[in-house]
Amino acid sequence: MTALDAAVREPGTARTSPPEARQVLARCRALTGPALREAVGRSHPWVAEMAGYSFGWCEVGGAPAAGSDGKGLRQALAVLGAEAAGAPARAGVPAAVAVELVHAFSLLHDDVMDGDPVRRGRATVWKAYGTGAAVLAGDALFALAVETLARRPLPAGAEAVRMLSGALGDLVRGQADDLLFADRPWTGPERVRPRAYRAMAEGKTGALLGCAAALGAVLGGAPAATAAALDRAGRHLGVAFQVVDDVLGLWGDPSVTGKPVHGDLREGKKTFPVLAALDSPDPAARRLAALLERGGDPVEAAGLVEAAGGRAAALAEADRQLAAAGTALTAAPLAPGAVRELRALAGFAVRRDL
Repeated sequence: MTALDAAVREPGTARTSPPEARQVLARCRALTGPALREAVGRSHPWVAEMAGYSFGWCEVGGAPAAGSDGKGLRQALAVLGAEAAGAPARAGVPAAVAVELVHAFSLLHDDVMDGDPVRRGRATVWKAYGTGAAVLAGDALFALAVETLARRPLPAGAEAVRMLSGALGDLVRGQADDLLFADRPWTGPERVRPRAYRAMAEGKTGALLGCAAALGAVLGGAPAATAAALDRAGRHLGVAFQVVDDVLGLWGDPSVTGKPVHGDLREGKKTFPVLAALDSPDPAARRLAALLERGGDPVEAAGLVEAAGGRAAALAEADRQLAAAGTALTAAPLAPGAVRELRALAGFAVRRDL
């Protein structure tokens, strides 16, 4: 059993980040937080309130919130990207702000598209403020992200905007594929295969993680090859993250993940463990396909996914992607301390729900 396997196999097991990862996240949040709040404050007051609500800073109406504002994985990747390139941490702050704004924008729109009423234990923005308002707030955050990078001196500022635009294009393509997968059959030549899932996950989740680290490096003065290596590492991490998220959606502890167990199966989502199970030669795969096609019991389906090897295949895939991310970090001359912290964050990211 791998460390990743152990981390997601036992429901109810406490999942805590390693001390180094916690310290890195806290350091980067402290560095980025004031700039992020300043950027949001440039919006219309109502839009800024919705953005603040989405970040966990306030309640509906603007009263300060007592809850957490998230772990800040993407902003940490941006700061470490700058440090990996040999620049001071502050060089990566504009990149951290931009990717955090884009991430929040994508979540606001995702919740509208998916009809999700709850995120991190609170009503989603569209549920709290209305659908139109949530779309508007997401648009505003996207505009702020572009503005944040466009303010940087040339040529780094222009390159940063170009990179963010490319990552957003990949994110949209990944999200589009994810939505279209829902209408694809479970069996037959038109079914979704694991390879298509990997491409979807790289775009939907990996593109922004890779962009975060690469943007930090670019604003830190790194050459193109260094930024490309960090982008590849983040993309592999994104696939691993998404695969583990699928595993947690099937077998995770709802009190830890914040997601209802078997929710993805009830919604008929094409997740990696299910797709891997359906590709298996095990007889359980045929029973699973028949059950899914008739919309059968999700608890029984989860058992068949595991019996057909879907959980083991997903965890092995996450391990492969995590290893590939580590290999990508060796493809360019990077500061050793920052690489160590990047590896710690990568391990943390795929061992718990963020």
